[in-house]
Amino acid sequence: MLNTVPPTRQEQPAPSRQAQVRKRLMTALLLVAPFTLVYLVFLIYPTLRVIQLSFTNADLLGAGTFTGLQNYIKLFHEPTFWTALLNTVYFILLTAVPNTLLGLGLAMLVLRLRRLRNLVLAAFFMPFVLPVSVVTNVWNWVLDSNFGLVNFVTGSNITWFQDPVWALPSVAFVTIWWTVGFNVLLFIAGLQSISAEIYEAAALDGASGWRLFWSITWPNLWPVTSLILLLQLIAQFKIFDQIYLLTQGGPFDKTLVLLLYSYREGFQQQHGGYASTIGVVLMVVILLVSAIQIRVLNRGDRA
Repeated sequence: MLNTVPPTRQEQPAPSRQAQVRKRLMTALLLVAPFTLVYLVFLIYPTLRVIQLSFTNADLLGAGTFTGLQNYIKLFHEPTFWTALLNTVYFILLTAVPNTLLGLGLAMLVLRLRRLRNLVLAAFFMPFVLPVSVVTNVWNWVLDSNFGLVNFVTGSNITWFQDPVWALPSVAFVTIWWTVGFNVLLFIAGLQSISAEIYEAAALDGASGWRLFWSITWPNLWPVTSLILLLQLIAQFKIFDQIYLLTQGGPFDKTLVLLLYSYREGFQQQHGGYASTIGVVLMVVILLVSAIQIRVLNRGDRA
C-alpha cells in the first residue's frame, strides 16, 4: 500500500503594501464623501455663486449681465455702507470683549459654589438654548417703553429699541444675556483642566489672590479665551436675527449692520448683484480680521 501524503495547503500571499494603502484610501474616501458633498453643495458653491453675482447687475432671481467692478465702486462710495460697517464694529465692541470677560467672571463664581453649582450653571446656560424669536419677544416686553418691567421699576420712559442712543447698546445687552452661558461653559471646562497641584505649589511659594490669577489661571486659560474671542468676533460680524427682530435697523439706520444692509438690498430692493457685493466684502473683512486676531492671539499664547 502506498503512503500518500496529503497535499499541503498553500498559504495565500500576503497583500502587498500598495494594496493595503489603496484599501485604506478607499475607506477614508467613503467616510468623508458625504460631508465633502454637503460642504461643496451648501458652502463652496453658494460662496462662488455670490462672488460671481457680485460682478453683475442681477436682480433677486435673474442672472444679470457682467458689470465688472461697478458694484464695488458704488458700494465704497455709498454712505449707507459705511454707516452699516461702523455700526457693526460698534456692536462688536459692545459685545465681544464684555461677553468674554463676563463669561470668565461667572465661570469662576460658579466653580466656587458647592451645593448649587449645577443649578446655577443650568440657569446661566438656559437662555442659550432658547430660539432667538423667544429671546427677542421676552426682551421686547421687559424693555417696552409703556408697560415694560425696566421702565416700571426705574421710573424712566426710555424707548430702548427706538432711541438712537440706546437702541444698539440694548440689542448688545440682549445678545450678551442670550449667549454668555456658552462662554461660561467653555471657561468652566478650561478652569477644571488646570491641575490643582499647580495652585498648591504656588500657594507654598506664598502666591494668593490676584497673583494666582495672573500667574496661573490666566496663562492656562489663554487658549480657551482666544477661542471664545474668535468665535465672538465671527458671530457678531454676522449679527442679523436680533437686529431684524428688535429694531429692523432703525431708528434712522442707527442699528443697521452689514448683513441687514445686504438683506435689504437683496430681498427688499431686488438688487441681487449689489447685495452679493456686500456679502463678499463682509466675508473678506471677517477673513482679514480673523487672520489678524489669530496671529495676535498666537503671539500672546507663545508669550
